[in-house]
Amino acid sequence: MTTRRDFLATSAFAAGAMAVASLPAEAEAYTRRLAPLTPHEQPPMDAPTRDLLMAALNSARMSGASFADARIGRTQRNFVITREQQIIEIVDTDTMGCGVRTLVDGCWGFAATRTLTADGVAAAARDAAAIAKANRVARDRSVELAPAPSLGERTWSNGFTIDPWTIPVEQKADLLIRANAEALKVPGVKYVASQMFFVKEEKNYANTEGTITTQTIVRSWAPMSITAISSDMTDFQSRSNTVQPAGRGYEHILEADIVGNAKKWGEEAAQKLKAKAVEPGRYDLVLHPSHLWLTIHESVGHPTELDRASGYEANYAGTSFVSPPEKVLGSLKYGPEMLNVQGDRSQPGACATVGFDDEGVVPEDFLIIRNGMLNDYQTTREQANWIKWWYDKNGKPTRSHGCSYGDAWSSVQFQRMPNVSVLPGPKEQSFEDIIAATDKGIAIVGDGSFSIDQQRYNAQFGGQLFYEIKGGKVVGMLKDVAYQMRTPEFWNALDMLGGKKSYELGASFFDGKGQPGQSNSVSHGCPPTRHRQINVINTGRKA
Repeated sequence: MTTRRDFLATSAFAAGAMAVASLPAEAEAYTRRLAPLTPHEQPPMDAPTRDLLMAALNSARMSGASFADARIGRTQRNFVITREQQIIEIVDTDTMGCGVRTLVDGCWGFAATRTLTADGVAAAARDAAAIAKANRVARDRSVELAPAPSLGERTWSNGFTIDPWTIPVEQKADLLIRANAEALKVPGVKYVASQMFFVKEEKNYANTEGTITTQTIVRSWAPMSITAISSDMTDFQSRSNTVQPAGRGYEHILEADIVGNAKKWGEEAAQKLKAKAVEPGRYDLVLHPSHLWLTIHESVGHPTELDRASGYEANYAGTSFVSPPEKVLGSLKYGPEMLNVQGDRSQPGACATVGFDDEGVVPEDFLIIRNGMLNDYQTTREQANWIKWWYDKNGKPTRSHGCSYGDAWSSVQFQRMPNVSVLPGPKEQSFEDIIAATDKGIAIVGDGSFSIDQQRYNAQFGGQLFYEIKGGKVVGMLKDVAYQMRTPEFWNALDMLGGKKSYELGASFFDGKGQPGQSNSVSHGCPPTRHRQINVINTGRKA
């Protein structure tokens, strides 16, 4: 049974450092050949870019804005997609431009342009101000921004060491094809699909309060799906979601060693063909971090977005059972006292980690759930004032948690999810330790299909690998497993929590929100957990 992924062994809670597995020989060869970017080394903003940002802000002020910010960004995406021994698709996109946001008479306006000249960005600023004035007729409340210190000029880069754009596409495709070939060596494996996804964001930001930032962020992912078919063609089973996305460079792909691991993943797909169908009933669930991250995302991450809890996402993404704030903050028992959930944009290697958000705020670590009780929401500068009464009551300053993000220069920034993570417990216990303490249960590894309602209250989750536990031992593999849950009941059923050494990151590379829709990437860390007496159904049964 796979219980650890060395390439995901990143803990912001164990000495604050990233634990990285030894590089395979192939990675060492690349590292020697390349002159890698030093982690967090970022050159200062160039003078022409700075001048354009100042031109946009000056135009916004002259158009009546009480506050304005401008972002000049370049976003590159590279996707390599293969199946078996074929290259299916190679996608390269590269876009650059300027977005300007203005605050006029308590209303936002936004406009963007590809014309990177002083006249071009000034015109966008005037358009943004005109839109803000037009929005006055529909204003439900005046926008008031929580204070944020002026940062002056700052730079930042996330900790990638191999820029994926320095690796020839031929080498990327070759690595995927070789991994596919290894998986196809397993008897019963018939289909293999593998991809590499890379995103590089170069962001330059300035606002009328004197903050000027520039940062570079790289994210990487290598998903793989391996399908085995029974000899009589009556069943098929897949093993997928084997490598989690990360806020790192090409070194993340190399450390995952997909060629070396592909055969093992193929064998797991083939083993599922012989697995016993689960008997519906109530079981103690032992959840591996590679599975639990998705449950955290859906049942904690989304319902604690303050705009969603306040009704502003109802038309697209739904609302939240974690509302209204004045009735649930400090009183909603999300889980037992051992449950602490942190929001942050600081964990090394996490997908939502940044130096500055898209309002020029340095994000802070904050507890969404403290000792089992709802303690806070995810906020921007605008949203923080919505719950100022709560911060005043607790003697805390009203400030943004740094959760503002726009997925491109052409997208208006708004509240997006930070890294949302279940903190490990004080006792050092592993996935295996929790299994050993369980009499009758199911251990689940890897994330699978899921369904959840618009309030993030009722849900059903599948997974990748399921193991039956009896008397503290794994006695065999199961299939067709899914568990049903109501969010507060599920988290209040938590009774065991792994320690720091068992903490791992999972992630969503594409997470949608907003109208027009935007996509961001976010990670969720956690240790393994046990949840008592959760209802399990058999997804393979027919009515």
